[in-house]
Amino acid sequence: MPRNPTDPPPDAPEVETTGHIWDGIEEYNNPMPRWWLWVFYATIVWGLLYTLAYPAWPGLRSATAGFLGYSTRAELAQDIALAQQSNAPLNARLVAAELPQIAADAELTRYALSAGEAVFKTWCVQCHGAGAAGARGYPNLLDNEWLWGGDIEAIHTSIRYGIRNTESPEAHYSEMPAFGRDEILQEAEISAVAHYILSLSGAAHDTAHDTAPEAVVDAAVVAEGATLYQEQCAACHAEDAMGDRFQGAPGLTDAIWLYGGDYASLVESITYGRFGVMPNWDSRLSEAQIRAVSVYVHGLGGGE
Repeated sequence: MPRNPTDPPPDAPEVETTGHIWDGIEEYNNPMPRWWLWVFYATIVWGLLYTLAYPAWPGLRSATAGFLGYSTRAELAQDIALAQQSNAPLNARLVAAELPQIAADAELTRYALSAGEAVFKTWCVQCHGAGAAGARGYPNLLDNEWLWGGDIEAIHTSIRYGIRNTESPEAHYSEMPAFGRDEILQEAEISAVAHYILSLSGAAHDTAHDTAPEAVVDAAVVAEGATLYQEQCAACHAEDAMGDRFQGAPGLTDAIWLYGGDYASLVESITYGRFGVMPNWDSRLSEAQIRAVSVYVHGLGGGE
């Protein structure tokens, strides 16, 4: 019978098996090829050297620095420094320019819009939203209703100094009284004022406080609310309820509401007052960044 070429020669030493048997097939316990072992050992040595060369081993406060001294933070700082150096001439022009005149410089406007968008997405979207449409308690920056003014100089002032914060003495400041909590008005009087305010914009309202559009409040309640409004509210919101930007008091005759314009929201606002705070960004951003984001916000569509 001819010998199978895959069979070991008759005089070859017997190779041990691993003891694994599957369907009659045994597994030889042959050693790994020597070249493979040397490559494996080399990768271990290379891995150890790599962890010594670069930051890797954790410590109590920081990782080892590595004998090469490489740092991703330092690399990033270098890239930022190069970018700042490259943009320095444009930033200088942006700071030196009169705010209303920036739009006349096409190159400066393009730079300000690009840089301002980056600043907005980093610092502003948390409150005003990624699309700048705002949320309850956070103004929408896309419309033409501005509490403190919507021209570029007013926007710059609001961003630079903020609103009702305690850090900047130049911050816009006003405070709505808590008419209910401080017992300036009684519950029935607050309800009457809320109904009067709803009547200014033609919103549905009724004495039962429901939202049925067919329900109409008694004219006497609206009249009482109108009288109370002139006594308590007109000093800030104006006699015609169009608001006062000097005080940051919103107009009450449209359908744009910062905290909601339904009956329940109005009662809550009148009862407890509102006191939204915006930080002063001059302690966090450079003047060039503040001007850039001012240009960006002004160009969103609602800037005057």
